[in-house]
Amino acid sequence: IGYKTLETANYADGKIYGMAPAEFKKVVKGLGMKVTGAHLGGPQYSRDKHAEAMDWWKKAIVDHKAAGMTWMIKPSMPIPTSLSDLKMWCDYYNAVGAEVSKAGMRFGFHNHAREFEKIEGEIMYDYMLKNTDPKLVVFEMDVYWVMKGGYNAVDYMKKYPNRFPVLHIKDEKEIGESGTIDFKPIFDTAYANKVKEMYVEVEKYNFEPIVSVAKSFDYLAAAPYVK
Repeated sequence: IGYKTLETANYADGKIYGMAPAEFKKVVKGLGMKVTGAHLGGPQYSRDKHAEAMDWWKKAIVDHKAAGMTWMIKPSMPIPTSLSDLKMWCDYYNAVGAEVSKAGMRFGFHNHAREFEKIEGEIMYDYMLKNTDPKLVVFEMDVYWVMKGGYNAVDYMKKYPNRFPVLHIKDEKEIGESGTIDFKPIFDTAYANKVKEMYVEVEKYNFEPIVSVAKSFDYLAAAPYVK
């Protein structure tokens, strides 16, 4: 199809899609690609389970370093009911980010729409941006979910130009099919911010997955604003 980098979304019992990390890296390399990122849910978290959770992440760090990853991304979280609980999650992410950074990788958080709801009068996503350490925590912005949350991805990229080194390029259907997202300003701003990585994600497959991701690639390959 033409994709060169991949992001995983499967890790269990020390294996990635059922393979040892080094084996998975070898398979991807053999296909002419490189795996650069991973979505990792991690264990259920609470303040009294902090040490247990950190042990899980330390093992995951070793495995994903062996696979050649750069980005270790938490794809979602329970929605807190108070800013105190949200602050707990921010502190947790800073702690995980510190461990990931020690290994030469970066830890981050991937948004959905609910992070744009307000808690005690504050937009949850804005609070997270302000209460996580930029040196330890990045944000993998999903441009589709920002829109679904009622906001504009470009506005956030311009306000926080150094917080979004990784993007999910996504549409309601295959990239460019729905006509609901103007991708040009997103790409223009991402390049201006020196974005490091962008992954295509198809939200709703209208064809076989391999066809959908090919259609998405072809649309972007033909777009004059994509470098």
